[in-house]
Formats: sequence, structure tokens, C-alpha cells
Amino acid sequence: MAGQTNTALLVIDMQNVFLAMTKTCLPNIIKLSNHFAANGLPQYFTQHGHPDTDFQEPITNQLVKKWGVDGSIHYGTSDWKLIPAVEELVKKVGQDVDTDVVEKNVYDAFIGTDLEERLRKAKVDRVVIVGVMTDCCCDTTGRSAFNRGFETWMVSDATGSAHKTQHEAGLKAWGFGYGDVIDSKEVLRRLS
Repeated sequence: MAGQTNTALLVIDMQNVFLAMTKTCLPNIIKLSNHFAANGLPQYFTQHGHPDTDFQEPITNQLVKKWGVDGSIHYGTSDWKLIPAVEELVKKVGQDVDTDVVEKNVYDAFIGTDLEERLRKAKVDRVVIVGVMTDCCCDTTGRSAFNRGFETWMVSDATGSAHKTQHEAGLKAWGFGYGDVIDSKEVLRRLS
């Protein structure tokens, strides 16, 4: 049976801009977050966005190059803000939305952040990935966690993407090379 003392929930980029992708996964994320909170397990929330410097010429951030200035999430905008239900989760676990959320400007939540330091300080050796997008930020952050030595679970019904095909392809690739793809019920079973 899997232990709870070393497991953390990583809630990836549950922001207003992605709201349409969260219809199915949001209730499961809330359920998992509540379980983690009730059992005193650590949770980390990420928020993707680009500061003004990412939009200055010459543009060097590869995501801004890929998606363009108008297709990128501008720091501080309504699109950038966490979905209200997720903002409430952050507050519920006793974190400050303005200081405790891991802010990032690339797919990988480990690059340019203190996420690994936070996980190591909490003695975490397993992470449970939920959020959006399955095949971009969840996948990249999960691979990075795996490569840093963390056992990593991707939660199939607590992640979402732009299209069902992308979501399923992301899960399939993840399961082949990196870790377990399980649903939220299985996460709760393994942690009980």
C-alpha cells in the first residue's frame, strides 16, 4: 500500500484562460485537494504567465515565439488569474495566492522556480499531477519530476486539454515512458 507521508499534489495552471478545458477535471481536482488538505499532505499550485519582459524585442521566450504575443498569457490579466474555485483551494490549504503559488513562464514548473526546493524541503518523493494541459504543462512538469527522481502519477480524470484526442494521446505517451496513469478514485485508494 502506498504511503501518504511523502506524496504531494501538484495542481498545474488551473487559470481562467483554460476554464473550458476544466469542465471534467475540476470536480476531481477539488476532491483530491480536499483529501490532501484533510490528511495534511502538501499541495503546490502553479500559475503560468508572461511578464512584460517576455514580450520585448527580441523575443527570447520560446512559448511567446510559438503562440505569439496575443496568444500568450499576460501576467496580471483576468486570463492569468486562477479559476475562483482553485483560488479558494489555495486559501483553504493555508497558502497565499500572491506568494505561495509557483509562478512560471514555460511549460515545466521546475524551470526558473523553487518548486524542487519546496518538494525536497517537505521530504516529498511522490507527486500526483493534475490540471491543464495534459499534453503540455502537466506532461512537461511530470517528466521533469520523474527525471528529478520523484515517483509521478498522472491523473486521467483530473487533467484536461484542448481536445479529447490530445488529452488521450498525452496520457498514452505518459503511461508508456514515465509513470502511472490512474484516475482520481485510484489515487484515493492508493493513499488510504
